[in-house]
Amino acid sequence: MLDIAPELSRWCARGRDFAVATVVAADGSTPRRPGATLAVDADGTAAGSVSGGCVEAAVYDLCRQALTTGESVLERFGYDEDDPFAVGLSCGGAIDVLVTPVRAGAPGATTLAAALTAAAGGEAVALVRALDGPAGHALLVRPDGPPTGSLGGDGLLEDAAAVRARAMLASGGTSTVRVGDDGSRYGPARTLLIETAVPPPRMIVFGAVDFAAALAGVGAFLGHRVTVCDARAVFATKERFPQADEVVVDWPHRYLDSQRLDERAVLCVLTHDARFDVPLLERALRLPVAYVGAMGSHRTHHERLRRLRAAGLTEAELARLRSPIGLDLGARTPEETALSIASEIVAARHGGTGRPLTGTGAPIHREGAAALCHGRRPT
Repeated sequence: MLDIAPELSRWCARGRDFAVATVVAADGSTPRRPGATLAVDADGTAAGSVSGGCVEAAVYDLCRQALTTGESVLERFGYDEDDPFAVGLSCGGAIDVLVTPVRAGAPGATTLAAALTAAAGGEAVALVRALDGPAGHALLVRPDGPPTGSLGGDGLLEDAAAVRARAMLASGGTSTVRVGDDGSRYGPARTLLIETAVPPPRMIVFGAVDFAAALAGVGAFLGHRVTVCDARAVFATKERFPQADEVVVDWPHRYLDSQRLDERAVLCVLTHDARFDVPLLERALRLPVAYVGAMGSHRTHHERLRRLRAAGLTEAELARLRSPIGLDLGARTPEETALSIASEIVAARHGGTGRPLTGTGAPIHREGAAALCHGRRPT
């Protein structure tokens, strides 16, 4: 549901009844992952998607049905090669979709509206709903403070759910968990869907060069909050980097020292100047971030490694450095180079190889090797 929080928060503010279909589990190759959402209001207006088109019509009908009956339904869509008329996924995978009616004034509606408003505003929040048990209940969990709402339990279930939800908020994402009615993992259990929304991941581009301008645009397109940092005020201007969220004039290593970054952050060093690179990378390679890449030739890279070893970095720390930065696309222009860098970031995020899909036989969709989830779209 948080996947399309801005639109749904507007629907809630206007008092519109709607039904929301959320992917709660996915097996095999599927176009959308858990958390993907399709919503349909009482007038038939639709927002979002659960499959990229394969089963949208069937899920749309389930939403209209839920609005009429007031009942939730959990439906599985797969692929049946023996039935050419069956509704399913042509990619061969399967998804489980939870369809829930949301009516103004109904139990849980206030909690849902608060979660959607918070997510739309860029806050870190988790929304918990039960796949079994009493319908219409929801629990809103923030990083700090007590949860609000209810799952229809006696408090122990809500406490256990809040613990699991806060653990997921560390990196974002959506998943189902089994939690016991007594708050433990044992005995009678409930299946809970936990959706999270976290602020966009940071992309910090060091070096106010033309490549940085192109990379800022691609980074923004991919959902990052982009910062461009350079010590030279004449180059680090908002006019030169209109697609960056902020442009900072400071020594790169000093600016990095002032930031609190999570494990989704990506750092792109485009200065290829030892005065800036070495003290910056000395710090960056010791941070638990998702990606550290540095621009430069192979010769520059080897000289940079020599300087970093002299500064005391270990081989394990140096192995985290992606340099020369980007995938081998034969890129020449700033825009092509930005695409090369962004491609490597996406490959690192999902555990991709960077090779052409033609002839590989590898799964097109896979679980990420690193937790680099994007804000409201854990995509």
